Amino acid sequence: MIPTVSAGPLAPHDFGPAGWSPADAAHLLRRAQYGASALDINRAHKAGPLATLERLCVPQPEEPQFERESALLRQTALDTGSTTNLQAWWLHRMLHSANPLVEKMTFLWHNLFATSNDKVKDAALMLAQNDLFRAQALGDYARLLHQIARDPAMLIWLDGNANRRRHPNENFAREVMELFSLGVGNYTEKDIQEAARCFTGWHMRDGEFWFNDIQHDTGSKTVLGSTGKFDGDAVIDICLNQPACPRFIAIRLLKTFVIPEPDSKTIQAVADSITKNKFILRPVLRELLASRLFFSPQTRAAIIKSPLDLVLGTQRALVSAPKLEPTAKCLDDLGQALFMPPTVKGWEGGRLWISSTTYLLRANFATEISTQPKYGPLIDLDAQSSQHQLDTPAQAVDHYARLLLAAELDAKLKTRLVSLASSADSPGNRDRGLLHLLLALPEYQLM
Repeated sequence: MIPTVSAGPLAPHDFGPAGWSPADAAHLLRRAQYGASALDINRAHKAGPLATLERLCVPQPEEPQFERESALLRQTALDTGSTTNLQAWWLHRMLHSANPLVEKMTFLWHNLFATSNDKVKDAALMLAQNDLFRAQALGDYARLLHQIARDPAMLIWLDGNANRRRHPNENFAREVMELFSLGVGNYTEKDIQEAARCFTGWHMRDGEFWFNDIQHDTGSKTVLGSTGKFDGDAVIDICLNQPACPRFIAIRLLKTFVIPEPDSKTIQAVADSITKNKFILRPVLRELLASRLFFSPQTRAAIIKSPLDLVLGTQRALVSAPKLEPTAKCLDDLGQALFMPPTVKGWEGGRLWISSTTYLLRANFATEISTQPKYGPLIDLDAQSSQHQLDTPAQAVDHYARLLLAAELDAKLKTRLVSLASSADSPGNRDRGLLHLLLALPEYQLM
């Protein structure tokens, strides 16, 4: 059962007399995975909110075909060492895994612990790091933070081997506080200097973590008000025990799944849930995704789609067999190449996703996916029309607007779309034209 609370933003949502609607189901799916097809939405609506959340949050068995395809793509990435093939492997998982929330949380960790193969230059190490993120996707953030400090790709990325007793390198110590656990303003430069001493000797050798005891500073250090002969694990535990740490993770979860600018009361409510659950995130996400806050009107169409949400979400809704390499290239053009974050801060997102250049590229994507097979063939529009009884232009507009948009169509815009759809010479051309128009709307950039 989903844990309940008596009041506040994390109180369970009451769906009221109208009950759980297709719009509610679509809202949950668009946030908890990369987009939703008409079949996905119908399945979730019929199952109800509790069963849908259970399916999203509890590990589901993967289909044998998916496992075979994933293994082949993974081996190709290992054999070639190609970042493009790494991207294809993960895109396949994002599009086809039976555990889409796991993949979305795996990306959240990839973005938080941003590591680029541009510097690591080792597909096996990048895959191993990605496996680590997936293993703790909805699991133990505290354990993940300890594990990432020993991760070989991270040690290369943040110059672990340069961190030596006589000349401490502050890169990892700084990021573990600023970007991984506390955030700016919750530590001092002296804390970073002392923490760097704690991580001295945390090196990599032969592709594995290696504790180089000769290069470890065994002296006393003072970090965030605590003093002792600390090592790296002690620093991580000290960070985890700071009140700022659960708030830091709460902000990440809220911005990813709920609302771009959460208020302090909401942040604290989620932070309290994280603390209560000892940094195990599965029950935290279940509570958050079932909450009054999550289903409130102000969260609908409130988040600007990332390139991943835009491109993969469109493919899940409209493409029968997505092509992976063109998808990876499109994501790169839009500024979100997997395994290649731009800086140690990852992709900051939000309004930064939209500029005059990227909006034009997004519009071009809308044209290409609705008129060309570049990213894969469109779903069978005749079958859609028959299955959903799209006998009139108004019915077609209503169906595709519900499928693609996170908010209701403006009445004047709907009238205009119906008029344009009425001028088509066949149902197939009508629906292709509608898809192009809907995908090009400013409203389609929101979820």
